[in-house]
Amino acid sequence: MANYHKDPEAISRLTPEQYRVTQQSATERPGTGAYLHNHEPGIYVDIVSGEPLFASADKFESGCGWPSFTKPIEPGNVAELRDTTHGMIRTEVRSTHGDSHLGHVFDDGPRDRGGLRYCINSASLRFVALKDMEREGYGAYLGQVETGTKTKAKWDQEGARS
Repeated sequence: MANYHKDPEAISRLTPEQYRVTQQSATERPGTGAYLHNHEPGIYVDIVSGEPLFASADKFESGCGWPSFTKPIEPGNVAELRDTTHGMIRTEVRSTHGDSHLGHVFDDGPRDRGGLRYCINSASLRFVALKDMEREGYGAYLGQVETGTKTKAKWDQEGARS
């Protein structure tokens, strides 16, 4: 099992926006995140610790302006905390090991998929494409990465032809 932690070296490499979001609990502007329209199969990990957070199979188009997911890929890697800032009561989502601010979770997600919407800042994430997961140490999550009817085996076949 990997040892995920808040990595000072990773923090030193963050862009100003990534630092502002992950370390100062800020929010990127809606519609501006790099992963909002990403439809590739893979997983999303904490940009600071590398801990696995969400799978592409659980990503959906919510129309809110941020990448949205129905559930964490590894529930133990996502902490939910009460947030009363900005005159609202919300549930903040942070990475457990990296302590990065990720976004918020709401109960207005797809009912047929559990009803939750994890509204996540792209600036707090690093995407690991399906083809790179094994090499980067995320092979244990390959079974959780599917899009539509394409399984890992189908992606492997297509990758072998290209």
